[in-house]
Amino acid sequence: MKKNNFLQGAFIATLCLIFTKILGVLYVIPFYSIVGPTGSVIYGASYNIYAIFLNLSTVGLPLAISKMVSEYHTLGYEHTKRKVYKIAGRLMIVTSIITTIVLFIFAPFLAKYIINYHDYTALAHSFGGELISYTNYLHGQYLIKEIALVIRVSATAIFFVTLISMIRGYLQGMKYISASSFSQVIEQFVRVIVILVGSYTFLYVFHFSLGMTVGIAVFGATLGAIAAFIYLSHKKSQIVEEYGEINEEEKKITNKVLIKKIITYTIPLIIMEMIGTSFQLVDMFTVVSTLTKYAGYTLDDASIVMNVVTTLGNKLNVIVVAISHGIVVSLLPSLTSDFVKGNMKEVSDKINKTIQIIFFMTIPMSIGLSLLAEPVWMIFYGESFYGPRVFMVSVLVAIFSSMFTNIVVTMQSLNRYRDMYIAMFVGFIFNAVMNIPFMIMFHKVGLPIYYGNLVATMIGYLFTILISLWSLKKAYNFSYKKTVIVIIKIILSTLAMSGVILLINGVLPMTGYSRMMSIVIVAIYALIGMIIYFGTAYLTGLLKAVIDDSVITQIFGRKKR
Repeated sequence: MKKNNFLQGAFIATLCLIFTKILGVLYVIPFYSIVGPTGSVIYGASYNIYAIFLNLSTVGLPLAISKMVSEYHTLGYEHTKRKVYKIAGRLMIVTSIITTIVLFIFAPFLAKYIINYHDYTALAHSFGGELISYTNYLHGQYLIKEIALVIRVSATAIFFVTLISMIRGYLQGMKYISASSFSQVIEQFVRVIVILVGSYTFLYVFHFSLGMTVGIAVFGATLGAIAAFIYLSHKKSQIVEEYGEINEEEKKITNKVLIKKIITYTIPLIIMEMIGTSFQLVDMFTVVSTLTKYAGYTLDDASIVMNVVTTLGNKLNVIVVAISHGIVVSLLPSLTSDFVKGNMKEVSDKINKTIQIIFFMTIPMSIGLSLLAEPVWMIFYGESFYGPRVFMVSVLVAIFSSMFTNIVVTMQSLNRYRDMYIAMFVGFIFNAVMNIPFMIMFHKVGLPIYYGNLVATMIGYLFTILISLWSLKKAYNFSYKKTVIVIIKIILSTLAMSGVILLINGVLPMTGYSRMMSIVIVAIYALIGMIIYFGTAYLTGLLKAVIDDSVITQIFGRKKR
């Protein structure tokens, strides 16, 4: 296998991630038409819980493995590198088993908390009538039972996903980014096939219950992980490594030292994962109750809004966020290697280039999706009152979450743990404390109440990003002047794109079309938007500043026009 440099790795990982995320978005069109609105709520609620517990089971160890493997490989400590993989792997297997058991046991409790079926009774009384109250109560009980079942099915995937995460961390640390990235494509492809074929077969051929049908769909994550594990195991066996004689410095690195270092590297990643998912948890546990209590939403409408914010909208957002995740895969080992060598100029250049590339791609993509929210929503989910209205703002969160992920990983790579903790906690505390007040404030001033929590989330991410960048500048005297100029040009190019799209909307309306015509409309607007954005970027020198000859050379190995 061939190793990849920073930009090659980022390019390959980003393309593979975007492809997998597009698959992950496209399958929801036929899947949600198969299982319907209730099935989508069951799937979304259970899969969100699975994702949170999966993060807890891997506890940041894949990135810790990547960082430590890169560090010791750079120093030439090959024996130590191998020991890191074995020790961290055992820890991951143990945590995955414990997490699976906990998730299986507490599934009913988690389902009850998500649905919060007591709201059905309170809401029904507000309309009057015990019959409505009792019917809603039964519906809530049904949802709790079905979600608990699907959560338990999803728990079967945690062990296998942990195994492939472990191997991916090792390959990424060795800068074999291609194999790690291709395994994600395999995993997603198998998962999507199982979701679509399994759900249709079990519901319409074998006539299973809706809960069992969604459970089969969720089981696709387990089968996808098994397929990826087979592929990664084969690729890892092809790596030829020369260990040679262990030197005196390596002999001093005992298992105790390595375990302590693994924990030291893992803790900040655990906190990053927990805070990242906690932003979503805050929404899951506050949106429904706030909408029903302060704005008089029915429980069904509030649940739809919550589903858009935490699940359906996120499935579209991940196409944007995939850019940052692709860069992270290559950035962590590359920054670690440069930091170990003491090459701070290269570290500064990579941090600035990362910020520039992320904003260059995510800002126009998010703004474009926001402007096209209604036809995009029509394509993937069909007609909806709340869907496009919530999505047009929720997609903007992708810009901030993308930068949040990369800046936190950057801080971790440079061992800036204290500053990173402060930055993350400030961002999270703001979101947790201000989520409900912002929703109430938005409602009182006449704005949609659900925009309040989205704005609070974006500001929370922004606090973490700004504090982190300031601490890096203070510690290493990094300069962001060129990056600030690039961001200004990105905003100007995006404004030009947005202005043209809004003008064309007066001639060719975006809304009011069937699903097939919406695809055509989105394609037309996307093409026009790209021409305007990249054309403006070329004229202002933005394109050359972000994607110059050196970037093309590093990605493709030779200069291309």
